Amino acid sequence: MASFNDTIIEQFRAQDGVLDGHWDGKETILLHTPGRKTGKVTVNPLVAAPYEGSYIVCGSAGGAPSDPVWVANLEELDGPVTVEHLTETLKAEHRVVRPGRDAEWEQLYAVWRAYWPDAADYETKTDRKFPVAVITLP
Repeated sequence: MASFNDTIIEQFRAQDGVLDGHWDGKETILLHTPGRKTGKVTVNPLVAAPYEGSYIVCGSAGGAPSDPVWVANLEELDGPVTVEHLTETLKAEHRVVRPGRDAEWEQLYAVWRAYWPDAADYETKTDRKFPVAVITLP
């Protein structure tokens, strides 16, 4: 049986990178991250808030108590990350921004939070503050 993410990935690819339903009108990307231990590449569909020529994605995991694995994998990745955006597969620059570590976290998280209304619900499920990543396509 296909996982939730597998279903979203299939829809993303079948509809040229445009999702409907809950994601209607929102930009999304498929982020390919190699495992820092296994090297196995996983693909994660993420809501991508446009921001100054880049996109902000969030490691909310729907309000889970810990960061999704892709965040740590992205932090360990030396060099560009593979991203599917609309119909293209591209190499993108990236940086992870964490609360309490990076001065711009509050501003970047606020952009993502305003873009994705479900963020307010995610925040009620955990005490952690969600890291974000800035993805810059070529």
